[in-house]
Amino acid sequence: VSISDEAKSLLSVSPQKWLTEGDPVTLICEVKGSSTGWTFSWYTLTASSDSSSHYQLLSDSSRGAGGNYIVSSAAPNHTGVYVCRAKREKPVYNTWYSNKQLLWVTGVSLPVSLIIRPSRTQHFTSVSLPLSCEDQSNSDRWRVRRYTDNEQLEDCSSSLRGSQTGSKCTISSTITSDTGVYWCQSESGENYHPVNITIHFDVILESPVHPVTEGDSLTLRCLYKHSPNLRADFYKDGSLIQSQTTEMIISTVSKSHEGFYYCKHPEREESPKSWISVTASHSESQISVLHTLSSVLTVCPYLLVTVVLIFKCCRMRDST
Repeated sequence: VSISDEAKSLLSVSPQKWLTEGDPVTLICEVKGSSTGWTFSWYTLTASSDSSSHYQLLSDSSRGAGGNYIVSSAAPNHTGVYVCRAKREKPVYNTWYSNKQLLWVTGVSLPVSLIIRPSRTQHFTSVSLPLSCEDQSNSDRWRVRRYTDNEQLEDCSSSLRGSQTGSKCTISSTITSDTGVYWCQSESGENYHPVNITIHFDVILESPVHPVTEGDSLTLRCLYKHSPNLRADFYKDGSLIQSQTTEMIISTVSKSHEGFYYCKHPEREESPKSWISVTASHSESQISVLHTLSSVLTVCPYLLVTVVLIFKCCRMRDST
C-alpha cells in the first residue's frame, strides 16, 4: 500500500460549522484532481492525558464511505475536530489525512457548563482567565480542553501560563495565542459546551457565552482596555446596525439575529468577531409538540373508522 503524493483529501463543511443543537450538517470529503473510485473514512482528533493527539476512527465511519458524512440533527457531543481520508483499490492508494475541520454545537440541555469569569467570549491580553466545567454534582470528572488557532488540540493547562486542578483551569496572564475554542471533555471523551474565546489587545466586544433564547433581550458592549464607556459602531455580518452608542440592545431576539457581531471606534481598531447563537424558546417547542399531537389526533378517528369498515366488509364476505 502506498501513499499518494498527488491525491489529497480536502474536507469542507456545509452549511456551516457553528451549529445549534438540532441543526443538520454535512461533512464533505473530496480528492483533489480525482473524483471516482475512492472510499472515504472519517476520524476525530483526540488528545490523551499527556496532551499528545491522535486520530480516532468514527464508529459509524462507513456511512460516509461515499464522501458525505451527514448528521441530520447535531447533538452537543458532536463537538470536535474532524478529518477524513480516502483510499482506492486499483491502483492501490491511501491519501494523507485531510485538513482539519472543527464543529461546535451549542445546546440548552447540557450535562455540564463551561463557566468563564468574567462571563464573556472576548478578553484582554495580560489578564487572569479562570475557566471551570461545572455540573450538578460538582464533580471533578471533566477537563477543560481547547483547540487553538494553530490547530492544536490540548488541555487548557498547556497554555504557557495555564494550570489545571480537577475541572478547573486558570490562565494567569492571557496572550493572543490563547485564542481558540474551549470546551468540557468527559472521562469517556465526549465534548460539551464549546465556547470560542478570543484574546485581544485593546478593543473587545462584550457578548454572552451561552446561546440567547428567542424572545429574550440581548445587550452588547464595546470595551476598551484604557478608556471605558466610549461610543462605538456595531456591526452584524459586516453590515452597520447601530452607530455611536456605548451599548447595543436588542429587546426581543429572534432567529434572524443569529450571526457574527463586532464593534468599531472611528479612532481605534475594531474588536474581533463573536458568533451569537439563538435557540428556540421553550414555549415554541411546546407549541410545536402540541401542533403535531393535534394533527395525529385529528387523523386518528378517520383511521379508526377505516379499519372498522374494512373489518366489517371482511366479515360480510366470509359469511357469504
